[in-house]
Amino acid sequence: MKNNRELILAFETSCDETSVAVIEDGHKILSNIIATQIKSHQRFGGVVPEVASRHHVEQIIQCTQMALDEAEVTYEDLTAVAVTYGPGLVGSLLIGITAAKTIAFAHKLPLIPVNHLAGHIYAAQLVTPLSYPFMALVVSGGHTELVYVSAPNDYQLLGETRDDAAGEAYDKIGRVLGINYPAGKAVDQLAHQGNDTFKFPRAMIKEDNFDFSFSGLKSAFINTVHHADQLGETLDRADLAASFQASVCDVLVEKTLHALAEHPVKQLVVAGGVAANQGLRERLTATMATADPQTELIVPPLRLCGDNAAMIGAAASVQLATHQAFAGMDLNAVPSLDLV
Repeated sequence: MKNNRELILAFETSCDETSVAVIEDGHKILSNIIATQIKSHQRFGGVVPEVASRHHVEQIIQCTQMALDEAEVTYEDLTAVAVTYGPGLVGSLLIGITAAKTIAFAHKLPLIPVNHLAGHIYAAQLVTPLSYPFMALVVSGGHTELVYVSAPNDYQLLGETRDDAAGEAYDKIGRVLGINYPAGKAVDQLAHQGNDTFKFPRAMIKEDNFDFSFSGLKSAFINTVHHADQLGETLDRADLAASFQASVCDVLVEKTLHALAEHPVKQLVVAGGVAANQGLRERLTATMATADPQTELIVPPLRLCGDNAAMIGAAASVQLATHQAFAGMDLNAVPSLDLV
């Protein structure tokens, strides 16, 4: 190992953030450059894959140089190169993979392929040391899952959404509320100004499994608003947002507690973009303090909840330590890659 330090150059381009990071020894962030594309996609109401890919091409070289400069390292100092290879948008993934393969080949460095969801989970390692076994609640725009992690890179999928993911539902009801993409943060802020007056359904909350469903909640929300529109009624937007968020949080928290009761662990990791939701963070913090105080709750800071390359570097370090690491120059994107 060069300079007695493990230095991983990591790439994350699974959707609409171009991110490059340098991670030292699996837990220290030396740099974490993120170039967002939100303004380019807002006018379309969501991510346009072709536009996202083009932005990645424009940003990837500059982000790489910025990451190396900020970390004060060169290619000769690196231990390995890591990259997200799925799940995600295939065109976006391929830009990061091409950059990572080029650097790995040119500088004779090992190439580590990382599952995007594993990256979200191991973002917690950048906050505090992880103790096995632990539970991960993964909540993002495309995924809502409960994962039991018994050992490094040993995942057991306990439950997942059967339809819409939580983040996806936020974006869809955001459009009804007249909120631009991405809607999650704005809906969260609006929810803090209202009350749960509409009592939307809590799908599958009492069923004896760990699966989720948010499609019915989304439909109930949209139908409520459309019915009021037909009658010429005006509904309180803050109460609508608060009622929607209360339903999402109730289901996520109740299902998580159910999983913890059947699979006792030392730590609960909350991962993914929706982990930035203040309402969910508050509910989990309060509930865990009373219902399961012996389990440590780990919620990464906001900057590590969204897509970023630092989390990919952290996950790659775990793979490197457990010898589940390297890919060849034939590495390809797997847009529908599963965690398990």
